[in-house]
Amino acid sequence: MSLQQGDALTSHNFGLNIDGVFAEYLQEISSLEVEQDVIEYQQVTSQGKPHTAKMPGVKKAGTVTVVRGMTQSSIFTEWINQSTRGDMASARKNATIMMNDYMNNTVKQWHLRNAWCPKVTASTLKAGEASALTETVTITFEELVVE
Repeated sequence: MSLQQGDALTSHNFGLNIDGVFAEYLQEISSLEVEQDVIEYQQVTSQGKPHTAKMPGVKKAGTVTVVRGMTQSSIFTEWINQSTRGDMASARKNATIMMNDYMNNTVKQWHLRNAWCPKVTASTLKAGEASALTETVTITFEELVVE
C-alpha cells in the first residue's frame, strides 16, 4: 500500500540508481540544485504605457550532494573512479535519486541526465571513534527531470 491522501513523505528512505541499476541506499541528500536564467524585457504597450515582463532563459547544469556509507557498492565506487580519473566517456551516466514511502514504494524520483562525480570527501578517520565511515559525493548533471 502506497501513500494515502494526506500522508506526508518521510525523509529516511531513499536510494540511487545509476543507468537503471540500483547502486545503493543513501544516508543523506542535500543541495539538489538546478538553476535557470531569467530574461527581463521591457516594451511599450499599444496604449503607450511601459510594461516589464520576465521569461525563462537558458537552463544551467545542476549539482547534488549525497552521503553514503563506506560500503562495497562496486557500481557507485566504479562510477566515482571513472569520474575522478577523467574517463568521461564512461563516467557520464544517467542517475536517479528515488524517494520511497514507508512501504518502500518509490513515490518521487529525480532523474539526473549525464551525471558524474567531480568531488569525493571521506569522513574523518579517528582511532577510538565508534561511528560509521561515510563518503560525501558531489554529483554534477546537465539536466534534471522530476517525476
